[in-house]
Amino acid sequence: MSEALERTALYSWHQAHGARMSPFAGWEMPLHYGSQLREHEAVRQAAGLFDVSHMRPLDLQGPAARSLLRRALANDIARLDAEPGRALYTCMLQEDGGILDDLIVYFLGGDRYRIVLNAAGARADASYLQDLAEEEGGVEFLRRDDWGILACQGPKAVAWAAEALALPELAALKPFRSVAPRADLFIARTGYTGEDGIEILARHGHLAAIADALLARGVVPSGLAARDSLRLEAGLNLYGQDMTTTDSPDRSHLGWTVDLRDPKRDFIGRSAIESERVQGPAQRLWGLLLPRDAIPRHGYELLSAAGETIGTVTSGSFAPSLGLGIALARLRADVGPDSAVFLQVRQRKVPARIVEPPFWRHGQAVYPAEESLPQ
Repeated sequence: MSEALERTALYSWHQAHGARMSPFAGWEMPLHYGSQLREHEAVRQAAGLFDVSHMRPLDLQGPAARSLLRRALANDIARLDAEPGRALYTCMLQEDGGILDDLIVYFLGGDRYRIVLNAAGARADASYLQDLAEEEGGVEFLRRDDWGILACQGPKAVAWAAEALALPELAALKPFRSVAPRADLFIARTGYTGEDGIEILARHGHLAAIADALLARGVVPSGLAARDSLRLEAGLNLYGQDMTTTDSPDRSHLGWTVDLRDPKRDFIGRSAIESERVQGPAQRLWGLLLPRDAIPRHGYELLSAAGETIGTVTSGSFAPSLGLGIALARLRADVGPDSAVFLQVRQRKVPARIVEPPFWRHGQAVYPAEESLPQ
C-alpha cells in the first residue's frame, strides 16, 4: 500500500479556488486552477501566487552554525557576513561531487541561519546536516514545520504584495535579500520563475488570509504546471531531473555556485570538484530550442549527424512565452553550440539548436524567435 500524500495548510483553499490536485514529491499539490497557460501568462505579465509549502524551512543557530554550513555547502556563506538578511543559492554535495540538493540559505544575523529545503529531500537533508553537526557540536536545529511558504511572482508581484501586506518597504528590498517585519513573518525577494517577486514564510494559520489579500489585488492563483514551464524558460534546474547525486555542479550548469576562493575551506566534495576541473567534466548541461511541433520530454535521446547518441533531455516542454519547444539536456563534453544535434521524437529526428540557458530573462526572450531555430 502506498503512503498517504501530505497536504499543505492551504489544501481546502486550493479546492475552494477550483484547483486540480496532483501528487508531487509525496505531497498533494495544485497542478493548475483551470489553465496552465493562463497562469504562466499571468506571472510573465502581472503576478501569480504559488503554494510552495511542500518546501521546508530549517533554522540553524549556535557558535558552530557558520562553520557547519561552510563545510556542508559548496558556495561560501562567508559572503553573507557583512549584511544580515542576505541570501545565497548553493548546492550541498557528496564527497564525490554529486549533488545531494540545491537550496537557499539566509543569514539572520549573529549565529543564526535559515535554509529552505526541497520537498523530496527535506527530511534526508535535515538528518544529514544534523549528523554533520554532531561531529563538532555547537549547532541547534529548529524545524519550522508550523510554517508554510507562498511565492508571489511577476513584474507586479512586489508592488501588489506591499499593498496586501501593508509593507511599503518591500519595494526597496533588493534581490536575494530578506526581511522579518515581525516574528511570525519572513519575506525574501527570491523565486523560481525568472521574474521578480517574493517568497513569504508564515505560520500555517496566516497563509489563507495572506493568499486572499494577494488575490484581491489581482494576483492569479497558479499551480505546479505553470511553475515548471516558467522555471524551464528561466533555465532553472529541477532536482531529480537536471541534477542528481550522479551529477556535479559543473555537469549541471551550476559551476558558478561553487566557491573555491578560500583554500582553507575544505567543504565536502571540494577535492572531487577540483579534480574534475583539471580533467574537464565528461558532460555538460545545455539548452535546446526546437520547433513547436516537436516537444522534448525528459529522457528523450539526442543524436549526432551520424546517428550516435550524444546526450539526453533532462527537462523539456513547450515554452508558452516563446512559442517553441525548449529543453535542458546533458550532452557529451565535446558537443556544443556549433554541433549538429537531433532530437529523437518517436520515429522522427528533429534538428535542435544548442544554446546557453536561460531562454527568458528580464521580461523578454533571450533568443528572438526568428533566430532561434536551426536552419
